[in-house]
Order: sequence, then C-alpha cells, then structure tokens
Amino acid sequence: MINKYVKSAILGMAGSLAMTAAVAGGHYVPGVEGVRGSSVPPSGLYYLGYAVHYDINNFRSPGSTDKLPGKNEGHVTALVNRLVWMTDYKFLGADYGVEAIVPLINTKLKLGAAGIKDDHAGVGDIYVGPMVLGWHGQQWDAVAAAGMWLDTGSTRHQASPGHGYRSLMLTAGGTYHFDTAKTVSASALMRFERNSKDSKGFRPGNQITLEWGLGKDFSKVQAGLVGYSQWQVSDDKGVGASTHHASRHAIGAELLYPIPSAGMMLKGAVYKEVYARAGTGALPKGTLFRLSLVKAF
Repeated sequence: MINKYVKSAILGMAGSLAMTAAVAGGHYVPGVEGVRGSSVPPSGLYYLGYAVHYDINNFRSPGSTDKLPGKNEGHVTALVNRLVWMTDYKFLGADYGVEAIVPLINTKLKLGAAGIKDDHAGVGDIYVGPMVLGWHGQQWDAVAAAGMWLDTGSTRHQASPGHGYRSLMLTAGGTYHFDTAKTVSASALMRFERNSKDSKGFRPGNQITLEWGLGKDFSKVQAGLVGYSQWQVSDDKGVGASTHHASRHAIGAELLYPIPSAGMMLKGAVYKEVYARAGTGALPKGTLFRLSLVKAF
C-alpha cells in the first residue's frame, strides 16, 4: 500500500479535494479543506477545480516513525473536477444537494527500499455523493454529507490511480463566525471512511480525518492558518495485515481571493507534514501544495 497519494474528494463546499492515500486506508487524504471548509453555499450549480501537488520527501517504515532505508521519494499531481448542485429543497431544515467527483491523477514513485520505480497517470476512482446538507445560522454554518468512492480507477501498476476497493465516506463539520460581519472564523471538518475489501480480500482499516482553519478577512483577500490530522481507527484485515495504525499531522497557511463580479473564488494553500507514523504499509511524509477554483453558475 505504498503506491499512491493523490485521489480526490471534496466535501465542504468552500473547497476540498481529496487525494489517494497510500497508507491509512481510504480514498480521502487531508489538505484540501481549510478556512470555512464547513460552509456550504446557497442553492445553485457549482464547479470546483482543484490542482494539487504532493512532494513525498520520505517514507515511514511500517509500524513506526522511522524512515525507510535508502533513497525513497515521489511526486503526485492531481486535477480534480467536481460538480455540486445545491437544490431549493429542504431536508431536516438544511439545504439539500448532490455532487460527483472525477479525479485525474499522475503518480511518480522511486523507492529504493522496495525496488520500485513507476510513473503512471489516469482517471482515478469516482465519487458519487447523493446527500449534501448545509445549515446556516446568524453566525454559524454546519454541514453533513454521505457518499461512496467507487473502484473505477486502474490498479494494474504500482503508481496506478485506482485503489481497487470502495469506501463509504461520512462528513460532518461546522464554521463559527466571531463577529456579525463574518470577518473572523474558525472551522472544523471531520470525515469517516469505512473501506471494503479489494480483489485479494485485503481490507484497509477505517480512518478519521480532521481538518481545521482559522481565517481573517482583509480588504480584498482572506488569509488563515490551516491544518489536518488523520488517524486509522481499526485494524487492517487480510494477508499481511498488522495491528499497527497509521496517523499523520500537518500545519499550513491558506490565501483566498474572491472575485464576486465573476462568481468565482481562487484559493491557494501549502501544508507541511510534521508527524507521520506508518501502519501495515510504508507511509509517505512530505509537503502538499493546493490551488483551487470555485465557480458558481
């Protein structure tokens, strides 16, 4: 399971992208949400495009925080296309919407410790989300969502874009605005993934991801401090599985530039992973760069 790191998901309307994780099982990789990541927009049709680049500086050895011996590195670049339709319907007092995600992923790996050198690109696993719920208060927003990552991507090579199994993903989060003008905010978004078995009968353990952001509006831009944590919360099952659980933590900065006249928002962020512990397989540790575009129609 050391062969991927970017696949895409995006729930939390302010901008998310998900990438394929090579370790703590599941499709969603943190680093795509940030400031106001739990705030869902009003009714309408939205396109979200995400360009993400992840530099793998090294890999952690299975079951530890130690580096794998030798020269081990990689690069993952993803362009994720997401469509979200927030309808005029209400459910449980929330705005109701649906979404779909199609990621395009290129992965380059060079792992001397495992004798792997591979470079492949293609369409990754597709996400279908039949439920996105957004609540709005005077100084707060909340989101809940549910959907499924399908096993549509290729798994033929070490750097192939597919995972080879499906994942159910549940999302919940909230944003609080500290003033009535909504210029200062704090947000947190949690995702839970339950993974199915692959064709060989291996089932990655379930995982929880927590992303957060603290933001401040200035005259023309928004800026903030962002970060994420991810924990594997159940054992892997199948041949070669262990009881070791993977985890990672990162901190970064984000800049947002709204263009109201065009109904668009541009976002950029950089995250530095400060801690990583591998589970059954080796775990990448590195730096993530993200650029995203949100366009309302």
